[in-house]
Amino acid sequence: MTVLVTGATGLVGSLVVEGLVAAGVPVRALTRSPEGGYFPDGVTPVRGDLLDVDALRAALTGVSTIFVLSAVVAEELTATLLTLDLAREAGVKGIVYLSVYRGGDFSDVAHLNAKFAAERMIEQADLPATVLRPTYFAQNDAALKDALVGGGIYPTPLGHVGVSIVDVSDVAVIELLRREREETVLPRVVYDLVGPDVWTGPALAQIWSEALGKTVDYRGDDLDGPEKQMRQFLPAWYAFEIRQMLARFQADGAVATEEGLADLQALLGRVPRSYRDFATETAHQWLTASA
Repeated sequence: MTVLVTGATGLVGSLVVEGLVAAGVPVRALTRSPEGGYFPDGVTPVRGDLLDVDALRAALTGVSTIFVLSAVVAEELTATLLTLDLAREAGVKGIVYLSVYRGGDFSDVAHLNAKFAAERMIEQADLPATVLRPTYFAQNDAALKDALVGGGIYPTPLGHVGVSIVDVSDVAVIELLRREREETVLPRVVYDLVGPDVWTGPALAQIWSEALGKTVDYRGDDLDGPEKQMRQFLPAWYAFEIRQMLARFQADGAVATEEGLADLQALLGRVPRSYRDFATETAHQWLTASA
């Protein structure tokens, strides 16, 4: 059978594709531009997106398991619910849905609330799904090289309460393979994707100071400047959404529970990778490349 991966060219989706191919599983990758991307052997790119009902129906033909990753767009909830409905219609035996940590608590942040609404649909429809709830991916900070190396600033205003930042791991692949290889339909489960440590903005600046061997300062909790900067390359609504998310991080944090961390560790068979390890490895790559 075949696994369909949506969001196949993004940060998480591309790693899911690689992991499935390494496991010898045939992959169908949904992309708007199948001719424009590189995919390894064993991957069949198919044209479409999550709002294209006809393309999705065609892409789901013969698919047994699907990875659902919805982009942060104004129509995110519609796109996600359409995808889940069409997957149910196609009779897939397994779904892995990438949601978000504490989406139901942050109801004033639209894209987080959209993911929580999709979770409610999965629960009420009793879909055979694994719901993954990441906090904040460490790999997001790989885009901060200029600020960290050039400016000596950690620019993301995460605040002082703390976030259990998670490394992009192979959890999605583990669950896709478990559902794909099982002959029977497995029940719905939920996992928090959380890191082993709680990080504040100042603590992250200190980690990068150590990793880079130079002083890195935390820029502070101001949200006006980052929103203005994000509007240079994102739609205004998206920049405001990110601002609202960061404001909730500052007010409430996103700290893992002991139970959530223990469940994830049991699934992985190891302690989740720490942000410190990510920063050390990333800084080494940056410094080596510039030497």
